[in-house]
Amino acid sequence: MSGTELFHNIKQILLRDGIIEGEARALAFMLIEEVCQLSRTQILTTDSLAADTGKLTQMAQAIADGTPIQQVLGYAYFCGHRLRVTPAVLIPRPETEELVEWIAESYPPPSSILDIGTGSGCMAIALARLFPSAFVSAIDISDAALAVAQENADLNKVRVNFQNIDILAPQPAMQGAPFDVIVSNPPYICHKEAAMMERNVLEHEPHLALFVPDDDPLLFYRTIAHTSRHLLTAGGHLYLEINSQYACEITSMLLSLGYADISTRTDQFGKKRFVYAKTPSNL
Repeated sequence: MSGTELFHNIKQILLRDGIIEGEARALAFMLIEEVCQLSRTQILTTDSLAADTGKLTQMAQAIADGTPIQQVLGYAYFCGHRLRVTPAVLIPRPETEELVEWIAESYPPPSSILDIGTGSGCMAIALARLFPSAFVSAIDISDAALAVAQENADLNKVRVNFQNIDILAPQPAMQGAPFDVIVSNPPYICHKEAAMMERNVLEHEPHLALFVPDDDPLLFYRTIAHTSRHLLTAGGHLYLEINSQYACEITSMLLSLGYADISTRTDQFGKKRFVYAKTPSNL
């Protein structure tokens, strides 16, 4: 079978479930590139391609059935770093890279960083690469997520101090505190919003990392803001990825807790997605 024929066959499997032409084309190339270790040019110019068509067919069918391609491939990229992903962790999003970029551009190199709700470890690992002299710590409530995060740190040759800590529980002494920077992308989707979510996210990513109670959408933000007052250095920096619907409420809450220099940023899609706040220098 030629590379062109194989590409056409895989694309047709993807098109059967309503995936649009352009997306099916891109996904088909990604699968064949991964399994056959060939470039797109090589795929289209190879007359006889030795490929595991059964494996490719199964992978394409899994995507057509709603499994995210990152889980089918077993990896995703974040800030240029390859990370293993499983159903135990959220798939790193391009928007979250913008939060890391904001931290990188905003101030002198920190000596200590805490990532709350680390999941795959994507932010902690990216920050450890950006600030190699910093002590980077990361917490999560999920042992399965922490196992993936540790594997990703090892793969990317960085040292991150991972701990199983529930941010909503009374806090034990945390190694590395006080921190110059705390960053978090906590659960922020209300259950009532589930009906508007894409099926591949709703059915294949951990609800523990996605959802917050409908009657308390600021649960994690409020808890993190309170806790960070004690975990940050005086004049320390807090960065949050947020639900854009609650940007005003989160800003008001941070003001009420005495944070200063509060600002928001929009993501690449024009939504208010990030909040920055600074602890008072005399805190």
